[in-house]
Amino acid sequence: MNTTQIAILIVAIIVVWAVFTYNRLVALRNRAKEAFSDIDVQLKRRYNLIPNLLEAVKGYAAHEKGVFEAVTKARANALLTEQSGNIKNIAGAENMLTGALKSLFAVAENYPDLKASSNFMELQRELRDTEDKIQASRRFFNTTVMTLNTMIQGFPMVLVAKTLGFKQEEFFEIEEEEKAVPKVSF
Repeated sequence: MNTTQIAILIVAIIVVWAVFTYNRLVALRNRAKEAFSDIDVQLKRRYNLIPNLLEAVKGYAAHEKGVFEAVTKARANALLTEQSGNIKNIAGAENMLTGALKSLFAVAENYPDLKASSNFMELQRELRDTEDKIQASRRFFNTTVMTLNTMIQGFPMVLVAKTLGFKQEEFFEIEEEEKAVPKVSF
């Protein structure tokens, strides 16, 4: 082989590698979008459950107006923030909504008739199921984002990624207090 053939072979290898890298980055970026879409579906399910849950609690604890207003405000804020598409802002709004829902369930603990209501119990079960699905979707999304970000940051991928406009994605993070293990006492 002469030097021209070697140079052509090297250029061909670099082009094939760049195409493979680009396709892999596109696939990871699309997987991250799909994973966020899964989170979005579960968040909408949660948003739809909240008004029914509020109505169930209102019948038993009508004088807890502040809690109802906090949950309603947090839900409205989360719905509005979701439209922005900014993952960090969405996560913050979701953390506020989770805190408001915790307050609602704390109020419910003071009403034995409410806790015994089959309607309330079913709504609470559906919400718990939805929260579990949101958590699973977040884990999948964050794993995909980590893989994409690691690939974008690594050498020599960083050369192709930056040149083609790929950027790091943000994780869907929860607040530290959400990560804390709940304290159980008997």
